[in-house]
Amino acid sequence: MNWDQPYVSTRSPICAGNMVATSQPLAVQAGLDALRRGGNAVDAALAAAITLTVVEPNNNGIGSDAFAILWDGHELVGLNASGRAPMLMTLDRYAGRTTMPNSGWDAVTVPGAVSAWVALSDRYGQLSFADLFEAAIGYAENGFQVGPKTAYYWKLAERGYADFPDFVEHFLPAPAAGERFQRPDLARTLEVIAATHGADFYEGALARKLSETAQAAGGALRASDLAAHRADWVTPIAQPYGRVSLHEIPPNGQGLAAQIALALLAEGGPARFDEAAGVHRQIEAMKIAIHAAFRHFADADAMRLSPEALLEPGSIARAAATIGHRAAPLPPVDLPVSHDTVYLCAADDAGMMVSFIQSNYQGFGSGVVIPGTGIALQNRGYGFSLDPAHPNCVGPGKRPFHTIIPGFVTEAGAPRLAFGVMGGHMQHQGHFQMVQRIFDHGENPQAASDAPRWHVFPDFSVGLERGFPEAVAEGLRNRGHDVRYVTQEHIFGGAQLILRTDHGYVAGSDHRKEGQAAGF
Repeated sequence: MNWDQPYVSTRSPICAGNMVATSQPLAVQAGLDALRRGGNAVDAALAAAITLTVVEPNNNGIGSDAFAILWDGHELVGLNASGRAPMLMTLDRYAGRTTMPNSGWDAVTVPGAVSAWVALSDRYGQLSFADLFEAAIGYAENGFQVGPKTAYYWKLAERGYADFPDFVEHFLPAPAAGERFQRPDLARTLEVIAATHGADFYEGALARKLSETAQAAGGALRASDLAAHRADWVTPIAQPYGRVSLHEIPPNGQGLAAQIALALLAEGGPARFDEAAGVHRQIEAMKIAIHAAFRHFADADAMRLSPEALLEPGSIARAAATIGHRAAPLPPVDLPVSHDTVYLCAADDAGMMVSFIQSNYQGFGSGVVIPGTGIALQNRGYGFSLDPAHPNCVGPGKRPFHTIIPGFVTEAGAPRLAFGVMGGHMQHQGHFQMVQRIFDHGENPQAASDAPRWHVFPDFSVGLERGFPEAVAEGLRNRGHDVRYVTQEHIFGGAQLILRTDHGYVAGSDHRKEGQAAGF
């Protein structure tokens, strides 16, 4: 591993035997506190995740969905805690529309984050479930100082959610950077969830409140949908890449696209980031993978092509052979994407490593806030298609296409990297780029995070982050790519990474976010 920091950054990689990395420092400290109190990496991840629902509400909340991949000391395990469509969410419900709504009750599916907390704590946690809520309840009750990047994106919500009275009452006016913000309603809700081990959210008074509020507003969600929800333990898909393997949760998430892109790239060998020919090969591989994701990815029960079929070596070889010296003309994709998520990773000195992601989908989500509870609901229904011929077409009890993906890398069957790159359509692209930078080019986690990124947009044009040489941009244009430099940092996501070494862990936290990596 190269310890140099060749990119513009004020951050250094962090080395420690116990580690937490995420996008908000208060959540990092909550995770470290769980470790210091005798908890393990799962306890740390959950304490951080629960705290994030309070201190970074513009990206996640109690009404979010979640996924996880973890090394439990013996094997790699995955958890899909994304929610399903309510049973009243039929295609006929959206008659006359061309796309799913991205706000309001008709964008809300069953929230799964609380079920992820319960499932992980029950199976692996060492601290009591209620102990994991201490920091979050304290910040909700007594207030927390809003970070500068959070304040910026919170301010944007004043335009997008002004027509939702309960949202306005709970979240607006947007606090300024450094201003203390209290969420007493949410504190009471967190106390109930902690005391009932999550049961009240799916089968108790909170579930009835969600159902009654939905019914009064004409929404589809019912108490029976909440009671029927389950988080599913799954086996992550493994895709070899050189000496390592990238592991992703199977669809309905988009992690398989990163694996397809890596498999395609492997056919021609490693590609450099500092020359147009290498970046061209990366982008072409990613374009094929993105196209596959938007054509085929859906709820696992609705997939018409299995992950194994999409990664079949013969198919990969044939697709890789189509990558030439010119940009391939691919039709634009037509499913929605988002940019708003929280990701965290944690690791302990016993060897447990956790990769965890939690998200509303777009910003604060649907705009729906349940009165008196502080619960803001995600808008994951927006991820469905209204094309009846598409496997991702909306339907009762179905999981929508998801952009959020936790990543994990193993080497020779042993854990090496828990990582993620929050940011909607950037996530699979970020996984693809992080694996190359660390395992092909030997960059340390902070350098890999700091490095400039490229982004393939849904119309297959390409955005380059400042830091790529103009020669690379010009070389891509000469190969037929529609390329432009992009200054909005949120387009390129936010990485958090923990790499296992012979002596402990090395972590990096993205300078594009206000978070940190820290340990002891």
